[in-house]
Amino acid sequence: MTNLKGKLAIVTGASRSKGIGAAICRSLANAGADVFFTHWSPFDEMSGNGLDQKFPNILCEELRSIGVNAAHMEADLSRSESSTLIMDRVEETLGTPTILVNNATYESPADFRTLNREILDKHYSVNNSGTLMLSLEFAKRYEKSFAEGKDGRIINMVSKGPDPNNLAYIATKGMMIAITEPLSVGLAPIGITVNSVDPGPTDSGWITDELRAQLLPLFPSVRIGVPEDAAKLITFLASDDSGWITGQTIKSEGGFLGK
Repeated sequence: MTNLKGKLAIVTGASRSKGIGAAICRSLANAGADVFFTHWSPFDEMSGNGLDQKFPNILCEELRSIGVNAAHMEADLSRSESSTLIMDRVEETLGTPTILVNNATYESPADFRTLNREILDKHYSVNNSGTLMLSLEFAKRYEKSFAEGKDGRIINMVSKGPDPNNLAYIATKGMMIAITEPLSVGLAPIGITVNSVDPGPTDSGWITDELRAQLLPLFPSVRIGVPEDAAKLITFLASDDSGWITGQTIKSEGGFLGK
């Protein structure tokens, strides 16, 4: 089993019991890492994926029951001050983190007829600007705290595909794929690896019965991915065993035949 004892991880976007973010938190905690997670209830309410305002507290207690330290906060990554506020709160409550999992995302369907600058900017402000600024703030503080650093980790959740109804989402996630390699080169000298994970279609509560019937034949393993699948890979990438892996975008999608 992966050993992350003594590590402290930030996981953004953990607000639903069936979500990938919550699965990542549980997996990291089970490996021994302390966990600080963020959530943003207005997006969950808007997205229609279900809003449970009690869940962050429930998840926090669940992680503590595993035997690790845990804390959380609500954070809107579209706000310019969020990266500083998040890092300050983490340091105040748990210490200086060595692992950052950029799981939070903004997604609102738009095709070529409906996409406009406002929709694109909303995606960019969270999926790109907010995520990248948090990554840079994380790296700067890591460099100050771990002068001989060798085990820092940044892991991005990304997506792809020819979905004509999700142009802004796919475009902004594509930018995170593009930034992975050059950022990994820039942070390698201070001991931080940077990788991205593409989980493919994942049954985290949004897949309807009709969509499930369409997707299932595209999985040669005859099952659709679940949040725990992505969480296992992320936990490995957070570990010391992954230290020679950086600048990569890794597909963890069970051989999904779709694009």
